[in-house]
Amino acid sequence: MHAVFVDASDTLALIMEQQARPGDLPIVIHRDPDVKPGDLPGVLAGAAIAIVDHTYLPTPIAQQCAGLKHVVFLGTGARSYMNIEELAGLGISVHLIRGYGDTAVAEATIALMWAAARNLALMDREMRAGQWLREDGMQLTGKTLGLIGFGGIGAEVARIAHGSGMKVLAWNRSPKTADGVTFVDIDTLLRDSHVISLHLLLDDDTRGFLSRERIAAMRQGAILVNTARAGLTDEAAMIDALRAGHLRHAALDVFDIEPLPADHPFTTLPNVTLSAHSAFRTPEASVNLIEAALAHCRRIAAAG
Repeated sequence: MHAVFVDASDTLALIMEQQARPGDLPIVIHRDPDVKPGDLPGVLAGAAIAIVDHTYLPTPIAQQCAGLKHVVFLGTGARSYMNIEELAGLGISVHLIRGYGDTAVAEATIALMWAAARNLALMDREMRAGQWLREDGMQLTGKTLGLIGFGGIGAEVARIAHGSGMKVLAWNRSPKTADGVTFVDIDTLLRDSHVISLHLLLDDDTRGFLSRERIAAMRQGAILVNTARAGLTDEAAMIDALRAGHLRHAALDVFDIEPLPADHPFTTLPNVTLSAHSAFRTPEASVNLIEAALAHCRRIAAAG
C-alpha cells in the first residue's frame, strides 16, 4: 500500500517531508498544485490513498483510478470537489480534516470584515491608480455580528469580535451555548446583524442557504463575509444586492469557480473585497493539516 499527495504545493510538500516518521507507509509527493482531473489516474498510478488539497475528483475519473480506496481531503469542504456518496458506491472512503485552521480562518474572517467596513481594498486600488479617494467607513465597535454556523471557527470569530466591542449573535443547526453569544433564529439574525459571517459546512442541506429571499431579509447596508464555501450563497442574488446597495459590501475568500475568472462581476464591483481562498493558509495551520493527514494515512495502513 502506498499514498500519493496529488497536488502538493512546495510549502505543504516540505512540511510532509518533515513530519514523516520512519515506518510510515510510502507517500509519493507530486509537486504540482495545478493537476487536472484527467491526469489523476496516471498521477495515482495504483495508489490506495490519494491525498488531495484542491483538485477535483469527478466520479468517472475515480473509476479509472485502479486500486484507489481512500481519499484524504485536506480540509472539510470535500463536497466542493467530489461526490462523496458516489465515491462510497465505488468503495472509496473520503476522510476529512477538521479544526486544523480554526484560528487562522477566524483571523482572516476578522481581517476581511475590517477591510470591508473601512473600504481598505478600494482605497488601496485607487491610490495605486493615482486617485486620492477618501471613503467613510463603518465603525464596528457597538455593532452586531451575526454568525451563521457556530463550530470551531465561529467560536474563534466570536472570541476576537468580543475584543472589538461587538455584540455577537449566532444561529446553528443544532442547539449550542457560548459565553457572550446570543443564539437566535435565522430571521432575527438576518434582520439585526450589521455584519454576517458564514461558517457552515457545505452539504445538501446547506447548499444555497443564503438564498435570494434571505439576502433580501438582511439589514439594509449590511456587510457579508464568506470564508466557508461559495455554494452556501445564491451568487446572482448577492451580486444584485451589491449593485443595488442593499448590501454595503461583500468580503469573499471562496468562489463557485476557482481560480476566479478575470471577467467575473466580483472583480469589477467596487464594494467587494477578494482573497484567493487563503483564509486557512498560515504556517501553523499547514503543520496541523499535514499532521492530521499523516495520522489518517497511518490509521488506514494499520487497518490493512
